Amino acid sequence: MRKFYSQRLTAKTLWLLVFIFLAQGIMGQVKVEDKDSINRKRLNTVIYTGSAVYVTSLAILYYGWYKDNPMTSFHFIDDSRYWLQVDKVGHATTAYTISNYGYWMLRWSGVNNKKASWYGGLMGFGAMTVIEIMDGFSASYGASATDLLANAVGSGLSVTQNLLWRDQRFRLKFSYHPTDYAQYNPDQLGKTTLQRMLKDYNGHTYWVSMNIRSFIKKDTRFPSWINVAVGYGADGMLHPVKNPEYDQDGNPIPHFDRVRQYYVSMDIDWVRIKTGSGFLRFVFKALSFVKLPFPTLEYNSKDGVVWHWIYM
Repeated sequence: MRKFYSQRLTAKTLWLLVFIFLAQGIMGQVKVEDKDSINRKRLNTVIYTGSAVYVTSLAILYYGWYKDNPMTSFHFIDDSRYWLQVDKVGHATTAYTISNYGYWMLRWSGVNNKKASWYGGLMGFGAMTVIEIMDGFSASYGASATDLLANAVGSGLSVTQNLLWRDQRFRLKFSYHPTDYAQYNPDQLGKTTLQRMLKDYNGHTYWVSMNIRSFIKKDTRFPSWINVAVGYGADGMLHPVKNPEYDQDGNPIPHFDRVRQYYVSMDIDWVRIKTGSGFLRFVFKALSFVKLPFPTLEYNSKDGVVWHWIYM
């Protein structure tokens, strides 16, 4: 019992220290190098608000994902085949989103574009690395090299576009719809609504949303906020690699084909909607990672081409 408590305490302490070190290191470097252009009041607001939001998010993640799992010594696993790689795309999307929020906050604080791009990317990658450490101490999971690679790709996409265009012409986005699969394997797919939103990858779709106006001549009247999006998801997954035939009570489980799904749809770039309201601009940026429901064309290996009048 004492060993279990010690491992749990060590794991929690470690990922908290990593986050604190990351935040202080990045923000401290910004203050020293850009002290003449920094709005210190705004930067302090960014540090305290960002830290509070991140710690709250970790708490929600802990109670939704890790709470019922025992802790163990830090270890790696090879999960490159899990969930038809939907989780990997999810890692990249989350790292991208956090990096982009970090960039916006630093620019609002007076940090120049180059440094805000790199520091924002480090914030996104660092935040996801903390979660990877939590996985590494969980007996049911484990740290993953492919997850770390996906995190780097997501943060790198944000950094590259900010440095190249000072703009995000390609946005990674997320949409979710509930499914009925969790009833067959709640330990893997979640027992509560919060757990299912996090764990049931059957309901996750990840998108690359491209802004059309960014790639055509500037004097066009084409609306700047209209995007086209391509998405990826999967269906029929009850287990990371292979669906079980029986549940925990020995009852047979229906057979479900594990199917990759590809989508094409329209989308809206919230950030490009012009408004004089500071509050609405804040809301639009907060929603920048959300893919709106639209008519969508799907292709999957089981049913071929499928049309959705509205796809969540």
